[in-house]
Amino acid sequence: MVGAAVGSSVPGAKPGGRGARRAGRRGAGHGRGSRAKARGVDGEAHASAGSDGAIDGPRRRGDASGAGEPAHAVPLHDGTGSGGTGTAGAGRAATGTSGGGERLRFVGAATRRIARGIDLDEIVLGLCRATVPTFADAILVYLRDPLPVGDERPVGPVVLRLRRTDRLPEYVRGLDDADGPPERPDPGPELAVEAAERCEVRIGGPLAEVLRGVRPVFGDSSAARAALPELLGEGRHVPERHRTILAPLRGRRRVIGAAVFIRRLDRPAFEGDDLLVAAQLATHTALGVDKAVLYGREVYIADELQRTMLPDSLPQPTGVRLASRYLPAAETARVGGDWYDAIPLPGNRVALVVGDVMGHSMTSAAIMGQLRTTAQTLAGLDLPPQEVLHHLDEQAQRLGSDRMATCLYAVYDPVAHRIVIANAGHPPPILLHRGGRAEVLRVPPGAPIGVGGVDFEAVELDAPAGATLLLYTDGLVESRIRDVWTGIEQLRERLIETARLTGPNPPPLEPLCDEVLGMLGPGDRDDDIALLAARFEGIAPSDVAYWFLDPRPQTARQARRLARRALTRWGLEELSDGVELLVSEVITNAVRYAERPITLRLLRTDVLRCEVGDDVPQLPRLRQARPSDEGGRGLYLVNKLARRWGATRLSTGKVVWFELALPTHGR
Repeated sequence: MVGAAVGSSVPGAKPGGRGARRAGRRGAGHGRGSRAKARGVDGEAHASAGSDGAIDGPRRRGDASGAGEPAHAVPLHDGTGSGGTGTAGAGRAATGTSGGGERLRFVGAATRRIARGIDLDEIVLGLCRATVPTFADAILVYLRDPLPVGDERPVGPVVLRLRRTDRLPEYVRGLDDADGPPERPDPGPELAVEAAERCEVRIGGPLAEVLRGVRPVFGDSSAARAALPELLGEGRHVPERHRTILAPLRGRRRVIGAAVFIRRLDRPAFEGDDLLVAAQLATHTALGVDKAVLYGREVYIADELQRTMLPDSLPQPTGVRLASRYLPAAETARVGGDWYDAIPLPGNRVALVVGDVMGHSMTSAAIMGQLRTTAQTLAGLDLPPQEVLHHLDEQAQRLGSDRMATCLYAVYDPVAHRIVIANAGHPPPILLHRGGRAEVLRVPPGAPIGVGGVDFEAVELDAPAGATLLLYTDGLVESRIRDVWTGIEQLRERLIETARLTGPNPPPLEPLCDEVLGMLGPGDRDDDIALLAARFEGIAPSDVAYWFLDPRPQTARQARRLARRALTRWGLEELSDGVELLVSEVITNAVRYAERPITLRLLRTDVLRCEVGDDVPQLPRLRQARPSDEGGRGLYLVNKLARRWGATRLSTGKVVWFELALPTHGR
């Protein structure tokens, strides 16, 4: 006994005397302290049980195998007495020494290595690297497929899949081969033992019983002898005589897998205390896998949230080409408040929006989503940019007193080659001209959204063909090592250098965005980044025909004649009949209700687009006319003959438009 061993070392103590008994009690207390210390390497080593099903049910207190005493009762000695085996296999294999101190140092180093992992592969790899060769010569790690997340209650059978194996290089096929290592060791790093890739755990079967028991068992125990063939597959063998340990992996709520530790025949067999080492390794691994699964779910949710908050793809309206980029602040903060958007408007115009809500968290992303939706709704009303920012400011105040954001809203007109910009505390845009000159546009900065009681001012600027407008958030130009204006100047210089590489032609948009992000160096990423680039191409005046028409009964006939002349000038006479019919129907409907002049515009781009505007805000609706009705069939004809059509409400009325495909020679 430990007490006797310690007691016999006390000077002057008589065998069986009072001093010996006192020393024996002190020795017994020392033994209990060693056991408590061993279990204290991980406070959750035996406290992660739950109860939710067969394998997920409550843990059995005893050894499931019945082989030897329960693991919690195995004596762990810190001294060098006769009972001080400790983790003799682990300690002696690694250092040639024995004792509980060596075992504790090994367990501490192994668990630290396991805990360093964040994702699933890193944690399982940490277990394998920490185990082989110090504790075992080979290891197989099985995990549930799929792994349950949090409080999810898996349905269907429990399936274990081989996640990873590891071994010594000389450890090759034939684990139960008594002849020892082959003459030519296998140089591969993976375990070559025959093991099933997939195992379906039978309810009430021997493997289910071992997994439910939670505690590791020796491979030659009765329970393990029945469970290992079910796990590894029939006909697969492992070394006997305490050279294999089967350790269930139990997380915070349920069993999530199993690990098999194997030693060669020329190495000392596992001992009783090695079961505790295996339990510690299995517990830390299982808790780490739980952590990795929850982290993976959070990453998935963050990615999905950010993906749905930003546009899946940018529209490609006529007269402008677009490209965008988004970078999160860090891998640990994958969602943020930065956003960008491109919204088609009537008349081939497009609204370009970039905004930044304070912070990069789930809350910031949620506020960003609400502001982006509000901006899209306001853009659909065709409000001026300054009015859009004013309504966004009111919306931010309704969301809360501390909801602050910056935003830049611009509307590009490819027909007029002009752009109108309003700013709410956002970094100014940069315009890269066709010749390579880059300038920071002078836009009134305004106050951030959410301040309240502030007017916003819009400016109208030239947007020459071939120029590129760059909208961005402050994460691109501001960091701990530089202020905003220093970053803006560096961005302007970067654009000039990039444009110099392509000569007189403007640089391609996608490579240009990559070059802009390339200016970020180590330590420059303090915030998430949204980037939107717009290449102005415009629509040539020769491809536009525009008229004002008075709302009179003769207007429909006048509109047909004007449309026919424009089509003849463009060489599209074969579209005349269809265009005249549709123009007549839409103009007739506008004349019926309009009080002010009606606008008619034809645009020839990749399609032929016709737009009819009036001062009536009510949008027409497609309906099925009854046989007795005298009207109501105009939009039905438009819907049948046009490639696309629609109606958009404006601040001054509405626009009804339709598109027809161009003939091959007219494109």
